[in-house]
Amino acid sequence: MADVLPRHVDEGQDASLVSDRRVRVDGMDLQYLEAGSGPLLLLLHGHEQSATSWRWVLPALARTHRVLALSLPGHGESGPAVNGYAPGRDLAPLVADFLDTLGVGSLHAVGNSVGGAVALRVALADPARVRTLTLVDSAGLGRDVNPLLALNTLPMIGELAIMISRMPGGDVGRTSMSTAMLFAQPSRVPAQFFTEQHALGRRPGQLEASIVMARALFDANGQREVLLDKLPMLMMPTLVVWGGCDYVLPVAQAQA
Repeated sequence: MADVLPRHVDEGQDASLVSDRRVRVDGMDLQYLEAGSGPLLLLLHGHEQSATSWRWVLPALARTHRVLALSLPGHGESGPAVNGYAPGRDLAPLVADFLDTLGVGSLHAVGNSVGGAVALRVALADPARVRTLTLVDSAGLGRDVNPLLALNTLPMIGELAIMISRMPGGDVGRTSMSTAMLFAQPSRVPAQFFTEQHALGRRPGQLEASIVMARALFDANGQREVLLDKLPMLMMPTLVVWGGCDYVLPVAQAQA
């Protein structure tokens, strides 16, 4: 069973309470956020992010849905992966086991970046579980990826980047680079985002888990798994959402 922590995520002026919970699945302690009631909605975050990445949209979604936002292994407050970080072989089965542990049935699934590839794998493996699928700038839909991500997977390069980010001021540089890649208008990013990113970067094991996950997803030539040929197997309503100037995964992948 999941243990409810005696605290809530601060959602500012929104009255929706977001509970920060823990549950043990397949030998791993996983963090997830929960809010609202109604049809079930699962949110899966992207690379180097966590469940809290959804904090600005979660209260609005919780007005009409029971929302679960999971921190994938090694990210946020979730423990490291026991088996690995490959979306199809490791993470999708883990997400299915997470949902089974909570005793939930069919749901609406939303995945961003890496989370999109995981959500897609879950939908392909068990179509009856996923009522609708939303892929937000999703991995798995094309080979190309930002060269910096591919470079980060090379031997010693990722470890060097971690070492630099943990030097004085390094966390600011890492967060600034991430912000420039993730947002069309970085100047409008809330200050809380920077605070959370700095905290994540200082959390033991977070950056190391991100490097291992990146290496499971990418190699020097781009994305390891491209699932375009699997898309005709999807029978549930599916929405693809993409940033027109995405610097991580090109918008041409959404068009394909």
